[in-house]
Amino acid sequence: MQMSENVLALTQIDLHGTATTSSEAIDEAGRILVAAGAVTAEYSRYMHDREVLVSTYMGNFLAIPHGTNEGKDTVLASALSFVRYDEPIDWGGHPVRFVVGIAGKEGGHMRILSSIAIIFSDEEQVDRLLVAETPEDVLEILGDVNV
Repeated sequence: MQMSENVLALTQIDLHGTATTSSEAIDEAGRILVAAGAVTAEYSRYMHDREVLVSTYMGNFLAIPHGTNEGKDTVLASALSFVRYDEPIDWGGHPVRFVVGIAGKEGGHMRILSSIAIIFSDEEQVDRLLVAETPEDVLEILGDVNV
């Protein structure tokens, strides 16, 4: 496996997010993507634009903010950010404990979205993510995103 195929690294996993609103959570997820070198600082604005168009709440405590097509030039490489919150965030009336920010280069986000959706459709996996103690535990559960 080449390193370029790894969209999620341990440094992109935060098990104790500090945001208290969906807007702050989008910013938090975006900052991790910027720090990973996957997007420019402007990408978060396109994540907020997407949220205005359609909620990125997916069910099972998960929201997947990602940019609009207009922001694709701000994506430098495909990557994920994973933030878990100790207390649920109100996401348009839904409780969210996981915010998975996605940046997809050249359509790469569709495969990543599919992998995340499969994992989060399994309540046993969601329960494992809720109690995961280390970024390594999370990466083990989400490992399919890196293939």
